[in-house]
Order: sequence, then structure tokens, then C-alpha cells
Amino acid sequence: MKFEILFLGTGDAVPTAKRNHPGFLVSFANENILVDCGEGMQRQFRIAGVTPMRLTKILLTHLHGDHVFGLPGLLRTLVLLDYPGKLNVYGPRWTKAYLKLLEEVALTPREKLNMEVHEVSGKFVENKDYYIESMEMKHGIPANAYAIVVKDKRRLDKKKLRKLKLPNSPLLGKLQRGEDVMFNGKKIKSKDVCYVEKGKKIVFIMDTGMNDNAVKIARGADLLVCESTFMGKDIELAKERNHLTALQAAGIAKKARVKKLVLTHISQRYEKNLDAVLKEARKVFKNSILARDFDKVVV
Repeated sequence: MKFEILFLGTGDAVPTAKRNHPGFLVSFANENILVDCGEGMQRQFRIAGVTPMRLTKILLTHLHGDHVFGLPGLLRTLVLLDYPGKLNVYGPRWTKAYLKLLEEVALTPREKLNMEVHEVSGKFVENKDYYIESMEMKHGIPANAYAIVVKDKRRLDKKKLRKLKLPNSPLLGKLQRGEDVMFNGKKIKSKDVCYVEKGKKIVFIMDTGMNDNAVKIARGADLLVCESTFMGKDIELAKERNHLTALQAAGIAKKARVKKLVLTHISQRYEKNLDAVLKEARKVFKNSILARDFDKVVV
């Protein structure tokens, strides 16, 4: 199972001609999850050639405008196009009140959207294939970071099965569940015919000051998408506004032993000096890239 992350917006509170407000579309299996919904997100979907009608979930990191001002238009478009499913929206404290107000303002009494809103902390979605968890960040208002984790899978080794001449039967299901079985008078151990396919983990850390939870939720991630609003020279400004520098984002990636770091939420003040932002992060964490609008990353 692969993750595909489409970067629909990689700017910060002030967008630029090349960078929209934040938004990230995560696609895997039958899921299409939008992380944050900055202003202009509908247009970003159009430019990318992707329909929002296939959205299954929205994760909101916090309720500052540059992360949620795209919701009124997006919700109205979903209503007008007869969105076919139930849209689950997840966020930190205050999310329910915000979405209730948004529905009252953005939609007419005749317009209905099958939407359920959840305020979450810890693990809040789980099935046999994956789970999603959140941890609280430090940003002056309630804010979450999110980890989307595909679970390890026990797989059958087809070559070994053919060698043992095991038929397609309930025996295979038992072996895959870790049970030993008897076949033709011989005991076949699950561990001898199965292997573990390692799962995958992607993490989104948006607006926050440095805090221990950032490292905790990112630990062991295959991909960390992290806000890098400021450069190191502006660390005092970052502290004042509860944001991260590129150096700090790289430090989180290093401590958490992630495999790859994607820098995003870049301040418009560095738009003409993006190479310097990336270079700064790579001094601490080599496998870093800087996202641009409409980039795709596959994990």
C-alpha cells in the first residue's frame, strides 16, 4: 500500500504568486484525506486535475485562517455537486463550534451535507489496515499534528506454498493469522511460510513552536511533512509566533529518525531565497526536500 501526497498549498499566512495557503491531499487504498484547507483550495484542486468529490476525510491542524478559510467554498461546492458520501472532519478543540457556524453561514437551509465533525486527541480512526492519531502542538490555540499509519501485514510466501503443494483452502487463512496447521500428516509452521510486510507512516506537523510531542509523533516516520516558516536567523520571531525554523524541523526529523523530511509552510519573505532554506535544513538532516505547490511525493 502506497501513500501519494499532493501538495496543494505550501505557503504560510501570506500566500505568494507561486504558493497557496496550506493544503495536502493524502491518497491511499480507498482514502482521500485532505490535511488543512487554506483559502483557494477549490482552485488548487482544479489546477491539479483532482476532484474533491472523492474526499473521505478532512484533518484540520488548527483553526487559523490560512488553514481553514478554504472550507466555506469547498463545502458549498460539495453540496452543489451532490457529494455522495459522509464527510468526516477531524480537528482539535473548537472545531465543532467552527464547523457549525460555517454551515450556518456558507449553506442555505435547503442545502444539506452529510458531514460529521469530531474533536480528537490520541488515536481516533482505526481499522484492520491503518490508523490515524493526533498529538497536541504548541501554537497559542488548540492545534494537532497527525500521523497516518498503515499497519504491518503478515503475508504468505507463494514460492514456499507451491513447494509444499498447499492448496487454496482455509489452511492458508490460518497460516496468515499466525496459526500452525497440519497438512498430509506434517505440521507446517506459520513462521516458515509467512513474512511481515512492514507498514508505513506519514506525519504532518503544521504551525507549532518546539515541543516534545513533535518528536514523539514523528518517531520512525517514513515521511515527515513539517512547517518551516522561518530560517534560523529569525528564530526569535519563530519563538514569538509559535512557529518552527527549517533548522528546528530538521532537528525534529533527526531526533525522530524519520526517513525523509518535506519542508513546507514557508514564509513569503524567503520566496526569492528558497535554496537557502533547504540548504539550512540539509546541514542537520540530509534527506530533506522543499515542497512546491502541486508537487507529488509517493511513499
